[in-house]
Parts: sequence; structure tokens; C-alpha cells
Amino acid sequence: MKFADLGLSDELLAAVISAGYDTPTPIQAQAIPAVLMMKDIIGIAQTGTGKTASFVLPMIDVLAHGRRRAMMPRSLILEPTRELAAQVAENFEKYGKNHDLKMALLIGGVQMGDQVKALNEGVDVLIATPGRLMDLFERGKILLTGCDLLVIDEADRMLDMGFIPDIETICSKLPATRQTLLFSATMPPVIKKLADKFLTNPKYIEVSRPASSNLNIAQHKVAVSSRNKRDVLRQLLRTDNVSTAMIFANRKTTVRDLAKDLKKHGFSAGEIHGDMDQSSRIAELDRFKDGSINILCCSDVAARGLDVKGVSHVFNFDTPWHPDDYVHRIGRTGRAGATGRAFTFVAPEDAEAIANVEKLTGIKIPVYELDGAVKDEGPAREARAPREDKPAREARTPREPRAPREERPAREERQPRAERPARAARAPKAEVIDAAPEAPREVAAPRREPVRKAEPKRAPKAAQADDAEWNGPVPGFLGVSAL
Repeated sequence: MKFADLGLSDELLAAVISAGYDTPTPIQAQAIPAVLMMKDIIGIAQTGTGKTASFVLPMIDVLAHGRRRAMMPRSLILEPTRELAAQVAENFEKYGKNHDLKMALLIGGVQMGDQVKALNEGVDVLIATPGRLMDLFERGKILLTGCDLLVIDEADRMLDMGFIPDIETICSKLPATRQTLLFSATMPPVIKKLADKFLTNPKYIEVSRPASSNLNIAQHKVAVSSRNKRDVLRQLLRTDNVSTAMIFANRKTTVRDLAKDLKKHGFSAGEIHGDMDQSSRIAELDRFKDGSINILCCSDVAARGLDVKGVSHVFNFDTPWHPDDYVHRIGRTGRAGATGRAFTFVAPEDAEAIANVEKLTGIKIPVYELDGAVKDEGPAREARAPREDKPAREARTPREPRAPREERPAREERQPRAERPARAARAPKAEVIDAAPEAPREVAAPRREPVRKAEPKRAPKAAQADDAEWNGPVPGFLGVSAL
């Protein structure tokens, strides 16, 4: 089947052929005639199947007849990210060059004044992200009552990003009698409920099993430790015949650090993530497309729908947390019949995540065996000397042993306790008081007098019988306190 068999106008066919296309993809062959017949559509197709052209091409012919009005777009296309919205706008410019259609791009991160001005002049096609559209709608800058055609693209991604409530609000503001096209890679229950609510007798088109992976992509998983990922990545970039590559990480900080590390090691790398403003993201993406850089480090904001020709490799620096993201990440390569390679780094803590990916895709991803250039222990461990080669502890100068207690001079000079005549019969308290002298002295008796005179109280009656014969201080065990 050729594009000429789908019922497109001659002007549109000329634009398609000049763009280098002659044969439609399966999703295009089924969707384009249905859209031209004004049917509602649910399209289930994996990324990279030509889904965008399947609604852009028939929309151009449908909108070729009609009049635009200020603040009232004739059609609306909702996209989850700015990059996808910009890509759809490029498709309209490329295929609609022979038609007098006016388009406006309504996305965040750019001046709102220019967008409002375009709306006031009237547009045939409004391509928007839900957040910016709701903002302008609440400000009273746009009316949706004249919109007769709605496209909800990447519906499952909308669900992941929390846009479903906004989409429901937008749908409630549109005319009840309209044509609605919904495209998604998967059909979770929430999206099924959305379709049942806002689509009328839709035609269901499924060109492949939901979330199945592209057979043109050679997939591998690489067992690595978290500390060794960068070394393994640099090795693969140097040895696996990489022409252009997209590297995905789960966190924006990881994307920034990874791009910086690759530049430090001589690679031509860039980055794109959610913390960058829109102009910087577009500029970096343009550098990647025109070949100024051949490696692009990305967060999942760039995973879905970006159509960059000639991407030879995709690296999942982090195993994606959501298995659906795996399919969309690796879908950046192996597009339009080309082949590609995808490597997923799997650390020990990623065992559950990679198991979910394999369960969703229905395939067992083969393990890629690294050569001996990079060991999983990491360079820091390789540089360490084996434990037995380290300086042994016995090489240190041993400490001189301490002399036995019986050999200490101080102990030998002291007189044994048994030979002290005046101390043997003394009470423990008296021994503490008179402990200083080591030998009997004649002056020892006067030293005991202050102790006896310091006793102001007498012992209890039970002990008075023995007081006449006691010549020392009162022992502590008798419970008499001396004041």
C-alpha cells in the first residue's frame, strides 16, 4: 500500500513524497482513512511506528476547509512534554507547506505574550501542554467552544505525569460533538476509563502488542556495581562502534554529573533534563540533531516521542523504575526500519526493576559479557595491593615487655605487712589514717591523739562495756559517727 491509496489530497501527497516517504507504516495505513471519515480512534502502538504522522496528515486535509477565528482554535493536540509538542509542530510545518493553515505552539518555558498574540489572530491547529493551556484558559485568553477535533497523544505518559485531571477538565470544555483521537503505547485501566468517557464508538487500532519491544533493537543488560557504571559506559562508548548515543538516567542530578564526566574524558556530550529552561533544551537538542555533539544525556523528559534520526545506541545508565519507560527509552534507536543497540546497566539493587521490564516486554534480555578491560570491582579496588603484600605488622619494632611485678624495685623495698608490729591489730579505719609511715616510729603514738580527741559522742550502751579496755578510735562498723 502507498500513501496515494489512503485518500489524501494531491497537495498533501506532494509534501509527503518530497519529505522522502512513499509507503505508510501499519499505524498510518489504518488510522489515516478512519480519521478522514471523521471517526473517533484509539491507537495503541509502540514508539517509533510513525504514530505522529498518522494523525498529522489527515488533520491537514480535514482542516483545509474552514475559517479560523480569534481566540478559538479549530483543533487541539495535547502533548505531555514541550519536546513532543515542538516535534509535532515541526511535522505540521513539513507536511502542511502546501496548505494555508496557521499553527500555534502553547508550551511552558517561553514568553506567554507571543502565544496570546497568535491566539488572538486565530489558529487552525493549537499544539499545547496541559499546564500552559489550563493557565491561559483560566486567564480568559482562550475559548475551546470552537474546537471540533481533539488529539490526546501519549496518554499513558499523561497518566504518569499527573495530567489526567487537567485532560478531563479540558474535555469538558470542548463541544460534545467533536472528533477525538487517543494514542497510547499501553492501555492501563485509567486510560480505558478516560476513553470510555470521552470517545464515541471509537475504532480500536493496535499494530503491536502493548509495550512490546522493537525487534530491530539488539538488547543487552550489563551487570555492574554502582561505583563502576561510568567506567563501563566509557569502555562501551569507545569499543562498540557508537556513532550517536542517548544515555538515560533516573535523576536529573545524575544526568548533569554524567555529562560533565564524559566531557572531562574527551567525549562530545550534551544534556537535557527538566531543570533546564525551554530555550536551553531546544538548543541542546538541535546540537545533537545537527551533529555538533554525538552523545546526549537525558532524563525521562526526553524519552518519549523524540524523533532523532540515526541514533545507533541507547544506554540505560540506570535501570528505569517504571518498565514502560524502558520501552520508550530504547525506542529512540532502531527507528524507521533501522537497527540499533540498547544496553541497560543492572546493579544488584536493580534486580526487581529489570525483572519487571522482562515481564512487561515478554523477553529475557541477554547478559552482555564485558572483556577484561574493566572489572566489576572498580578501579579503586584494582589499585590496592593484596593484603598479604602489605607491610606486615611483625616488621614494626616490638615494645619492650614490662618487668614482672615482683621485679619492681619499689615493691622490694617495702616491708611485708606481717612484720609491721603496730599495725596488725588496728582497725581498718586506723590503718587508712596511719598508712603513711612504713616502719614503727616512736612518734607514732602522739599522732593518734587527735583522732581520739575528735570523738564528741559515746558509743551505744551495748558497746560501753568494752570501752574501758579499748585504746583506739571507734571502728566504723559500730555505726558511731565522729564529729
